[in-house]
Amino acid sequence: MENQKMLAGKKHAPESLGRVLVLGLGKSGHDAVDYLMAQLGGRVAQLAVFGGQPNAASDAYAGKARDRGAIVEFGEGAVDRLAQACGGHFELCIASPGISEFSELYRSAAAVSDEVVSEVELAWRESDDSSTWVAVTGTNGKTTVTALTNHLLRAAGMASAAVGNIGDTCISAVAAGETDVYVAEVSSYQLASTKLFAPNVAVLLNITPDHLHWHHTLENYAAAKMKVLDNLTQVPGSVAVMDASNDVVRAEVRRLRSIDGGCGFAIVPMGTAEGLQGDMRARCGSENAAFINGEGALIVALKGQEHALINADRLKIKGLHNAGNALAAAAAALAAGASDEAVCEALAMFSPLEHRIEPCGTVRGAECYNDSKATNVDATLKALAAFPHTRPIVLLGGDDKGTDLADLVAAAHAHTRAVVCFGAAGARFFQAFQEQGAQAPADFQLLTANNMESALDVALEQAKAGEVVLLSPACASFDEFHSFEERGEVFKKLVAARAAKLGA
Repeated sequence: MENQKMLAGKKHAPESLGRVLVLGLGKSGHDAVDYLMAQLGGRVAQLAVFGGQPNAASDAYAGKARDRGAIVEFGEGAVDRLAQACGGHFELCIASPGISEFSELYRSAAAVSDEVVSEVELAWRESDDSSTWVAVTGTNGKTTVTALTNHLLRAAGMASAAVGNIGDTCISAVAAGETDVYVAEVSSYQLASTKLFAPNVAVLLNITPDHLHWHHTLENYAAAKMKVLDNLTQVPGSVAVMDASNDVVRAEVRRLRSIDGGCGFAIVPMGTAEGLQGDMRARCGSENAAFINGEGALIVALKGQEHALINADRLKIKGLHNAGNALAAAAAALAAGASDEAVCEALAMFSPLEHRIEPCGTVRGAECYNDSKATNVDATLKALAAFPHTRPIVLLGGDDKGTDLADLVAAAHAHTRAVVCFGAAGARFFQAFQEQGAQAPADFQLLTANNMESALDVALEQAKAGEVVLLSPACASFDEFHSFEERGEVFKKLVAARAAKLGA
């Protein structure tokens, strides 16, 4: 499509998309098909859809898509059949994020397509040239930072929307045409298949091992995340907010700053190797920085101006990691044009998101928190440190990811009064704590339960009024539940039932 004539007023939208293949009928695939079907017979010459394995919902949707002129195939060999039906070749393929770039399916589609891109890439290309994009990625904290950035921008009077893995898909938001600023939570899966995607503001949070089944190696995973920075030089005035307290991200900051003549965009490093309290200007002469000063205030120094924002203790979201999330969101919002006044006011008003250290009631005076989104060890480490004035009783377990537990055990010994190990991972977690039992505080309790409900009951038996019971599993949910959202909803219902029975 390099020599194609482009539509005026769009980021990079060819007048003709030609023959298009869509891989997958998940949420993003479904919305991409809807967008492309509206242009069949015009910009889209032919539309082919691989629907995965058939089920009642996909069969029903396929029928409607076929009625509108799309070609839909399911099961093995579908890509070959679709290619044959479309002259053996596609100008463009849109891959759903669940399909790994290392999979045979992805490779087979790439072999018959000029290019394979993600739905995020398609949406950015099709968006108005005047629109602003803020892209947020990282291992943990993406959703909070995306939601908070959108909250800050809307408070500043901008027509902003949270899209991507939060809210509407990027392409459906672009199709609706009601948004000036797209604040997009973008995963490594989506970024792996970007080519031209160039946000005005990129936020790169922490990178720790996750999703290695999809990317195969940590290096591949990190490289996919880093692609959010690839095209910032194409956007005048672009800004990258980068978590310099994280080793992987700090190494990339160092690499970018070493480029002769500069990297072509502004870098705002958050913190230093010593943590979020470090000012990278003082540490190594950085032009910009974001940090928490000695008085606890959030500070963003950007393009020659220092913005002193509210104190971290005024935030409703708990923990140092959430102060970091607030710092990232504030830096992104300021870079996108929000005023200091709007940012400060909106920061103080933002409440915790569901399943992210979410307060969900009390039982006999014990405060219960739902952190079901903590599906990996790194997320749970942050949650354990989020209660400096008490030592919570923590529920750990679920579908085991097999990660090393040494840091988790040490953090639990340092911050908690008890842990309850439950679910499919319970036995391995229990054993890890037993092996390090000599390092545990004298009053530390190691407990066990079969499932999440019984783990809550065990925790409540031990909890005193004023203490905290925290679900922060460090595991996926699939041993008992379909998703971390379902696990969190069930936990909240169980807390409510115990409060009704035993008293708040």
